[in-house]
Amino acid sequence: MPRPGRTILDLTRDISAALDLGTTVEQVNELLGEAMEILGGLVPYDLATIMELSGERLRVRVARGPLAGPVVERHQLDLNRFPGIRDLLRGDRARAFTEHDHRDGDGDAFDGVLDLPHGHSCMVVPLRARSGALGIMTFDRRICGEYPSTVVELADVFGKLLAMAMSYGEQSSMLGRMSQQLREQNRLLRERVGARGDACEMMEASRSPAMSRVVGVARRVAQSGTPVLITGETGTGKEVLANAIHGWGERAKRPLVGINCAALPPSLIESELFGHVKGAFSGATKNRIGRFQAANGGTLFLDEIGEMPLDLQAKLLRALQEGCFEPVGSDRTIRVDVRVIAATNIDLLRAVAEQRFRQDLYYRLAVFPVHIPPLRERREDIAPIAEGFLDQLSRRTGRGPWRFGERAEQWLSKQTWRGNVRELVNTLERATILSPGSELDFGADEMRHETAGAEPVESPVSSVSLPTLREMERRHIVAALERTGGKLYGPGGSAEILGINPSTLRSRMQKLGLGGARGFRTGSG
Repeated sequence: MPRPGRTILDLTRDISAALDLGTTVEQVNELLGEAMEILGGLVPYDLATIMELSGERLRVRVARGPLAGPVVERHQLDLNRFPGIRDLLRGDRARAFTEHDHRDGDGDAFDGVLDLPHGHSCMVVPLRARSGALGIMTFDRRICGEYPSTVVELADVFGKLLAMAMSYGEQSSMLGRMSQQLREQNRLLRERVGARGDACEMMEASRSPAMSRVVGVARRVAQSGTPVLITGETGTGKEVLANAIHGWGERAKRPLVGINCAALPPSLIESELFGHVKGAFSGATKNRIGRFQAANGGTLFLDEIGEMPLDLQAKLLRALQEGCFEPVGSDRTIRVDVRVIAATNIDLLRAVAEQRFRQDLYYRLAVFPVHIPPLRERREDIAPIAEGFLDQLSRRTGRGPWRFGERAEQWLSKQTWRGNVRELVNTLERATILSPGSELDFGADEMRHETAGAEPVESPVSSVSLPTLREMERRHIVAALERTGGKLYGPGGSAEILGINPSTLRSRMQKLGLGGARGFRTGSG
């Protein structure tokens, strides 16, 4: 209801103030609703609506009057069925509809929603701005008869005023989206600046010839905008290399935005990548930008790209080729300038042959492939990686510093490290918790049971010691994976053998350092 004593003049002043001072979409909606109620004193109605244009449809944005309700608020008009209203949208004059219009024209816009008599009073006011048509304002009465021309002219004047408010609200919303993008980019920059420096240092500290070659080619490709595809086993440091490539490149001062394609349900990946508009799906209560837009001007890191659903790969390909996309539920095209780095632990060419991955997308991503060798093939890097991680952990937590002697270094070098750098880091972090002093002890009984892929170690109590439930679970899953050749899904797959849901199995594998779907390789360690 309008505030007591409010007049059309007061409303005009409020709209003018909104246009001068700026306002939110919610405030504009409140203003539009109040305008409809105040106009009821001059333009009698049983139902008044403002319908917003979206593509080829008109959706009710505001509804007032005795006939307004949830059914009306959900109502939509397909302009293909209402050519008369489409023509009216192209003009700039309000129009009173007659019984002839309802009988021989488009028919009633609220047929099937309201039971209004033939020949009832009806008026449609186009809402237009410089950018084009925004929608319509409608007035309907239960009584028969045509709205007088003086009332139509008055409604037309206020329609133009309200269209200005709607247009300004849309511009304010656009500025809000840009501001949100800037805030998101600043947050990501703050989070990534430390990780980027650490990643560059970690890559450059490598002592193995294999990784030195990787660092050399990565530094060269970093200076270009060429897409990079990083391959390697789970836990080898593909995200670290992506951070380093971004840090060495010309976009280093812009955000690096990442998304793990294996960690999200297929139904959410599209929204995470491209964003969505309010009402696009259940739970979409507000507009949200996606990772592509947040990475504008910077780098987008697509981790586990091999797990992207096939039906979404076409939209990703278009975004990469043309630099544009539409958020979920929107027909507005957004253009971005993004450098893409992708990573995977699966054989994408094999996935292409099995029609699980688009060939055109593969060649779009694999312009410059970089392969990271597993940790067991570059044992010279174990000590510097361990030392670098302990330094980072000490700075982050304020604990330590820690050190490990020759015996500990030998222990580290003898492990098979099936989980690669990720497993090494987990082992070091556990050691900082279990070791009583500053010198790390990797021989503790708890470490032996928890460390995946470690060589058997004799223990004076081995006859009575039992493996942990975590290790038993890991062994059980590995046995199933080895039996199926790494197959997770479908008949005869590991999930069927173990009697669990495939997504649950994939989640457990990730927590146990075994990789995601199709990430396990038998005989890897």
